[in-house]
Amino acid sequence: MPSPLVDVRDLTVHFTRRTGLLGGGTEVVQAVGGVSFAIAPHETLGLVGESGCGKTTLARAVLRLIEPTSGGVSFGGEDVLALEPRPLRALRRRMQIVFQDPYASLNPRMTIGTAVREGIEIHKLAEGAEADRRVLRLLDEVGLTADAFDKYPHEFSGGQRQRAVIARALAVEPDFVVCDEPVSALDVSVQAQVLNLLADLQTRRGLSYLFISHDLAVVRHVAPRVAVMYLGRIVEEGPADAIYTRAKHPYTQALLSAVPVSDPTTKRMRIVLEGDPPSPVNPPSGCPFHPRCQHPAKNEECRAVRPELRELEPLHRAACHKTA
Repeated sequence: MPSPLVDVRDLTVHFTRRTGLLGGGTEVVQAVGGVSFAIAPHETLGLVGESGCGKTTLARAVLRLIEPTSGGVSFGGEDVLALEPRPLRALRRRMQIVFQDPYASLNPRMTIGTAVREGIEIHKLAEGAEADRRVLRLLDEVGLTADAFDKYPHEFSGGQRQRAVIARALAVEPDFVVCDEPVSALDVSVQAQVLNLLADLQTRRGLSYLFISHDLAVVRHVAPRVAVMYLGRIVEEGPADAIYTRAKHPYTQALLSAVPVSDPTTKRMRIVLEGDPPSPVNPPSGCPFHPRCQHPAKNEECRAVRPELRELEPLHRAACHKTA
């Protein structure tokens, strides 16, 4: 296996928030708790989990858009968390993000051409007419016409706006792109187009992706390796085929049971989880999933001892005491 481009080790993110009528108290939100993973050059890792599990917080901490509480992030062998502002700014050219809501991530008072050109000028990749030519090439590469250059975000559909956001991310020639729910706000037909675009760009440009989604059906088509996250921790990780056909963790099994199937005659047992996910302010002891787990062998060990990820098959790991 080649050396990883992105190497995350025991990354933890805690937030402190004020409580009480006058804000006199505080409590700690344990958003991400000791997450580790690696992404090789030209590879896509799919990160899956329900809303609020910490996926976006993890991604922002990897890019150092927020400061982690502890842990380590290495990018191309360089310690991201140790960098001072100037070298960090230079490194960020190689690490970009595509956000979930393209309209919210574009300045409504800035034309698409100006938005895409901004990164080119900040990093001094080109200026003047050459910068404009780069922008036009990027717009064409993501499937937008040249007249998009002088238009504003409100003049486009959601899918077109997301293409513009992708062009903006590519403008600084990154090696690694975080795709944070990039198609969840789009119609199904447009989702397929954007996913195909991301796959084509990866092939042409040799990109690495961290692809975040709550939809396992989407991730199956874009990521050869999948990590499943629950309450700030990765509970299962492995090759996509192994995850989808031989899921080991009860939470992954429940997620897969909710994925729609194309054949209406296919019968599949639906696993309905009871209750809401625990609060990250006061996570349960032991296995974080045990209050909702329906595994028949669940016992006191699950309530008292937090399971660590262990390899159950080659490259396939799960954090569950009762799974073999």
